[in-house]
Amino acid sequence: MAYAGSKGWYIHELKKLGISRHPVEHKKLELYKTSTIRNLYYEKIEKKDL
Repeated sequence: MAYAGSKGWYIHELKKLGISRHPVEHKKLELYKTSTIRNLYYEKIEKKDL
């Protein structure tokens, strides 16, 4: 398991939510920088809480 807050951790968490590709560009998550993946993760978590 990756360290909490690392790129691998964010990817793992997004895949648990059922997201394996970027919703707009349809590329694999592994191709993006950590900041992009982190922002995507927080967007999904924010929408999930509503």
